[in-house]
Amino acid sequence: MVSIILTAQQFGGYAPMSPDLVRFIMEWEAESYRSKANTDKTKGRLQGKVVLITGSAQGFGKGIAELLAEEGANIVIADMNAQGAQDVAKKLCEKHGQGRAFAVAANVTNENSVQKMFACTVLYYGGLDVFINNAGIVRSGSLEEMTKESFELVTNVNYLAYFLCTKYAVEPMKIQKQYAPETMFDIIEINSKSGLSGSNKNFAYAGSKFGGIGLTQSFALELAPFGIKCNAICPGNYLDGPLWSDPEKGLFVQYLKAGKVPGAKNVEDVRKFYESKVPLGRGCLPKDVAVSILYAIEQTYETGQAIPVTGGQEMLK
Repeated sequence: MVSIILTAQQFGGYAPMSPDLVRFIMEWEAESYRSKANTDKTKGRLQGKVVLITGSAQGFGKGIAELLAEEGANIVIADMNAQGAQDVAKKLCEKHGQGRAFAVAANVTNENSVQKMFACTVLYYGGLDVFINNAGIVRSGSLEEMTKESFELVTNVNYLAYFLCTKYAVEPMKIQKQYAPETMFDIIEINSKSGLSGSNKNFAYAGSKFGGIGLTQSFALELAPFGIKCNAICPGNYLDGPLWSDPEKGLFVQYLKAGKVPGAKNVEDVRKFYESKVPLGRGCLPKDVAVSILYAIEQTYETGQAIPVTGGQEMLK
C-alpha cells in the first residue's frame, strides 16, 4: 500500500477508489485466486506482518529472525555482511515459502544506506509493521586503554544508528496509519542489561545502551499519537553467540585480556564467572528475547519500557 501511495505522489497525488471499483477488484477472479494462493495455512502470531531486523545475519538477530518467521512474519534481513544476510534470507524462504524473507546490505551508521534499506523494504513488501534495532558492537577496556576511535565506533553503531533507523522507519508507518487508523506499529531496540546498570571497564558500550533507553523513552512520547509503540528489550549475556564466543574478538577474550574477571586464567574461567552471576544459571538465548519481542508487539498498552530478559541478573526496582 505504501509503495503505491509513494509512487502515486509522483504523478500528481492519489485519490480513493469508489466502492464499486473496490468491489470489482475484490471479486475479480484472478485477484481472488491470487489471494487464496498467498494465504499461509499456518497462522502464526505475527501472520503477514513485515519485520525489519538490523544485524540479523548472525547472532541474536539471526535467531530472532528465525523465530519470528516461525510466527508468520515476513522478514527483512539487514546487515553489513551482505552474503551472510542473503544466506539467512534464502534459508528462511526455503523453510517458510518464497518471498517470506529478503536481504538488504546496510550500514546503519550511514544515512543514505539507512534510507535505501527502508525504501527497499517498502518496495518489496509494500509497508513496514515492526522495526527491530538489533545491530550493535562492543569494545571494552579501561579509561587508559580505550581509544577515541573505538569509543566513537561504539557510539555510532549503538546510539547514532538507532536514531537514524528510527527516523526513517516511522515514515511508512505514519502513512499506513492514515489509511488504517486501528493499526499499531512497533519500534523495538535490542538493548542490554548494561543499559540498566553500569559495566566495569565497558563504559563505551554501557553508555551507548543507557543512551538507547533514553532514545526509546523519548521516541515513545513523540510517536504515541501515531500508534507507534517504542520499547527496549534488555537481554542478559548471550554466551553462546559470536559476540561472546568468537575466539579472536569475542568478549570472553576481550574481558580476559582486560582483567575484568579477577583470577581468570582462560576463557572458560571467564564464562563460568558470568554464568555464576545469573540466578537461573545460564546465558540468555534468542528464544528468550523472541518471547519478549512477541509480548512487546502483541500488547497494546506499554510504550517507553525497558524490559529485562536477564535470568534475574538485573531486576527492576
